[in-house]
Amino acid sequence: MDGVEIVAELMRSTAMTAPKAAGQDYLEVKVASSDEISKIVDEMFRIAKDRNIPGFERDGNNLMASQSLVLVGIKKHPGIGLDCTSCGFESCRAFNEVSRTQGDFEGPNCMLRLLDLGIALGSAAKTAQIHNIDNRIMYRVGVAARNIGLMPESLVVMGIPLSVSSKSIYFDR
Repeated sequence: MDGVEIVAELMRSTAMTAPKAAGQDYLEVKVASSDEISKIVDEMFRIAKDRNIPGFERDGNNLMASQSLVLVGIKKHPGIGLDCTSCGFESCRAFNEVSRTQGDFEGPNCMLRLLDLGIALGSAAKTAQIHNIDNRIMYRVGVAARNIGLMPESLVVMGIPLSVSSKSIYFDR
């Protein structure tokens, strides 16, 4: 196992152990295989062409040049029970009873569960940074991974590709 693979596994552990609202875990975390990365790249190129969104191709090229990928998603979840209305519904009960909508992701989602996702993503990215592994949290990678079924339980998925090179491929583009 090389350094990037070790860091990817550390990132997976970091995301899994990140703090969660009410101590309830609705995260799905995966380190993608090289074959899975290739399938995600293909899906990103397909989306770029079909939807005329060049960012999917740009990010697909970044992913193709990456050495590893960590995927983090949030599973189907009930409202946490605080009736905070951040989801747009008057109560968690109303949130729980609403029919789901499909798009790049499935919604609505409890704001506190999305914060859990954000904390896990930030914690994982921090772990990569501590080890000097270039990374970037990518929405489009998550869309493609979800489309091809790599995160079957997740409503929302983000990807964190990893790269070691003389210059960051994620920010100098």
